[in-house]
Amino acid sequence: MSQGRQLTFNIFRYDPQEPNDKPKMVRYQLTETPGMTVFIALNKLREEQDTSLQFDFVCRAGICGSCAMVINGLPTLACRTLTAKYPKGEITLMPLPGFELIGDLSVNTGKFMRELAERLKLWLHPKSNDISVHCLEDPMDPDEAARLYELERCVECGVCVSACATKQMRETFVGAVGMMKIARFEMDSRDARTAEDFYHVIGNQDGVFGCMTLLGCQDNCPKDLPHMQQIAYLRRKMAMTLI
Repeated sequence: MSQGRQLTFNIFRYDPQEPNDKPKMVRYQLTETPGMTVFIALNKLREEQDTSLQFDFVCRAGICGSCAMVINGLPTLACRTLTAKYPKGEITLMPLPGFELIGDLSVNTGKFMRELAERLKLWLHPKSNDISVHCLEDPMDPDEAARLYELERCVECGVCVSACATKQMRETFVGAVGMMKIARFEMDSRDARTAEDFYHVIGNQDGVFGCMTLLGCQDNCPKDLPHMQQIAYLRRKMAMTLI
């Protein structure tokens, strides 16, 4: 059996917990195996060459969003990126911009998502507070359920945040992930909030009217979510509240 080609990984290394450490790029060599992903390669590098290498992973199947990073200039998921995609065999890995750096390729997306949820109140606000465990849930129209499910596929990987030019220029911008989640609750017939209520949350330059429509979120989302469709939907809804 012929041996696989040699891959070259240029990986950003920096541990902010180490006082004397400085950001740098470190070069690694690795033999490619059939079906190898960047995620598999990183695990091999950590197991065989450098146990101090920091990166995140959980599911290995593109449903947890943990392994998001910038691969050859584009933010995406390492577990869904084949090394065979790069014919020259040279791969540069950087952490996602726009998030607190934990170390090397690991960033704190969880902190960002929690703060976003608290800021935008991203939970169901039921129309009735009379909740009984003995009552059946109200039935939902299948078409509505399908629309909500499509938006619930977001894995909170942070790729759309890092791919957004507006977010990189203005830290207070809620980003596509925030608007996707707002759209999910605005569409939910069980939610008591009105379009006017949502206008006070995202009807400004930090929300739907601050988006420059550069499509970075749409182009890079690993789950192919309809970001621009939902931003346009919310813009129409918010504009109607001004009439």
